[in-house]
Amino acid sequence: MIVDCNVHTSVSDGRLTPSEAAARARAAGCRAVIFTDHADAATLERVVSELTRAARDSLFADVDVFVGVELTFVPPPLLPETIARARELGARFVVVHGETLLDPVPRGANLAAIESGADMLAHPGLLSHEEAALAAERGVYLELSLRAGHCLTNGLIAALARQHGAKLLVNSGAHDSGDFLPAELRRAAALGAGLTQEEYEQTRANARELVGRMLSGVLGQNASST
Repeated sequence: MIVDCNVHTSVSDGRLTPSEAAARARAAGCRAVIFTDHADAATLERVVSELTRAARDSLFADVDVFVGVELTFVPPPLLPETIARARELGARFVVVHGETLLDPVPRGANLAAIESGADMLAHPGLLSHEEAALAAERGVYLELSLRAGHCLTNGLIAALARQHGAKLLVNSGAHDSGDFLPAELRRAAALGAGLTQEEYEQTRANARELVGRMLSGVLGQNASST
């Protein structure tokens, strides 16, 4: 069972409508996806509302679709209130766009995301030991991204997660049809980042556990306390 916890659609900057993104994910072997379109305080309500409608439509797509959001370029001091607002609006999985090497993300976004109770820190870039340790303590998932460019520091993230006991998720970060990699390529990319086969299987177990928590209604209420 493949679970992809970071998929973008035409609701933000993806090229696929939610329906097509769900179908492409299913064709690549995914049984569950989380739509995590980019948003900030100005667009948050629209994004969550549109993804909620898309998730309802997915009942006929033979893939479980969950509503998330990726808070992107939100100033670190505003992350606590924006994360809380995302949950109030119905986002079941709140991701913060990490300090990837590619984008001018505000310095301090990684730490603020972890401290503010985000569910996952996406493509964290040059994550520090202190941030990795705090992510492990707070139960914040760290992402190994399969997306070109965002994957540049996957080896560092894998090593820090191993050292500090943080939970990893392997995600496509999909924006287009070619971003949904088949199972064997996902595995190869994870091993290439330095994971052992056992560690890779643990990332899959983490994703299944995450879906189970969302289905049970645990995640999306106050995930930082679970």
